[in-house]
Amino acid sequence: MRVTSSLRWKIALTTTAVCCAVAAVLGILVHNVVARQIVGEVRKDVDRDLDHALALAQYQYGTSHGDVNVALDPSGLPEPLRRLVARGRTGSMVGERAGKPVMWAAGPADDKVLAVWLPYESTRHRLRDIDTAILASAALAAGVVALAGLFLANRISRRLTTTAAVARRISAGDLDARVGFPTEQDGGDGTEGTTGAGSRRRPRHHDEVRDVAQALDSMARSLQERIEAEKRFTADVAHELRTPLTGSLAAAALLPEGRPKEMINDRLKALHLLTEDLLEISRLESGVEHADLTRMELGEAVRRAVAGARLEASVRIIRDAVVFTDRRRLDRILANLLVNADKHGEPPVEVTVEGPVVVVRDHGPGYPPELIEQGPQRFRTGDPGRGRGHGLGLAIVVGQASVLDIALGFANAPDGGAMTTLRLPVGRLTDERFTGGTSQR
Repeated sequence: MRVTSSLRWKIALTTTAVCCAVAAVLGILVHNVVARQIVGEVRKDVDRDLDHALALAQYQYGTSHGDVNVALDPSGLPEPLRRLVARGRTGSMVGERAGKPVMWAAGPADDKVLAVWLPYESTRHRLRDIDTAILASAALAAGVVALAGLFLANRISRRLTTTAAVARRISAGDLDARVGFPTEQDGGDGTEGTTGAGSRRRPRHHDEVRDVAQALDSMARSLQERIEAEKRFTADVAHELRTPLTGSLAAAALLPEGRPKEMINDRLKALHLLTEDLLEISRLESGVEHADLTRMELGEAVRRAVAGARLEASVRIIRDAVVFTDRRRLDRILANLLVNADKHGEPPVEVTVEGPVVVVRDHGPGYPPELIEQGPQRFRTGDPGRGRGHGLGLAIVVGQASVLDIALGFANAPDGGAMTTLRLPVGRLTDERFTGGTSQR
């Protein structure tokens, strides 16, 4: 995760930037007010000394008493102030005399300029100290606000990260995942807060992150309930259809030979296979299925499964591997993939074994984008180009692969055709689990 893209850093940097901007504006305002006040005091003093000098006619002779210096037409008098006095006015300004900063005040005395000056270096140091204090205070305030912003942003980001992680788990199929933030009626320990005679306590503040988490939990619960209801309905329908279908198949066998009998038997067998597929999916989704793991050579197992499917397909073994898997379930997976390739794809159908990886590929129109992105869905083939079907074959493949811990990948080959990759687990059985060639998972 890049720092600049992290929400916590964005909030912290934004808070710090706003604090720095506010501190800069306030610092400038405070500097201007304090500087105006301090300089005004010095200007007031030098103006008072000028009035006093004019009143005593000290311009008749240069004099100096205390810190006050008086002179006629001094050489260091700033030119703007000299022009101001030439117009018959008095004024004051900061300048220099003998290389040192002073506050000048000057006024007309007959046809000359009477000037008074006071040392200004201590005032300049005082202003510099005030500016340093303002900058230090602003830096301290910005640091404190940045830390507080980072702390608050970290809390928000952590909760959002938790919510996003739960959302990803739900999208991956873990419908039991919940964020579990306390509701607005809960106390700090998750218990429901009350006031008075058992009345619910009103929330002290509105928490948008909590609202998002609660909405996600509510959506997950609703989705889980609907899927469970769909699973129960599918299983119930399959069970209810099984008995009358068995009777219908037996009754159809008593019909006289001919085209009608063939058509009835063909449709009844298709319906019977659909019912068995539904029952198998119901068992897989209920989580009651377990694998009987056996040590076997993958290449030979694949050859046997392809031969048992009785479909035209070539097997190529690049590198064989020994795996622990359930032969019956592996045969079921490969048979369904070959049937899917035969029904929706085009020859040649190729099965390649390279170590623990098996790739089944045809040369047809390929998988639809929806199937590659979302995975196989029941009763949906996704693309008319893949032919007609109820979509249960690949759904069974996914379920059986989950029982065997096989990683599945659906993609399209660069030169065309659907490509399914099976990555079987290796080395996942310990000596204690594997005894006599068979282990119960």
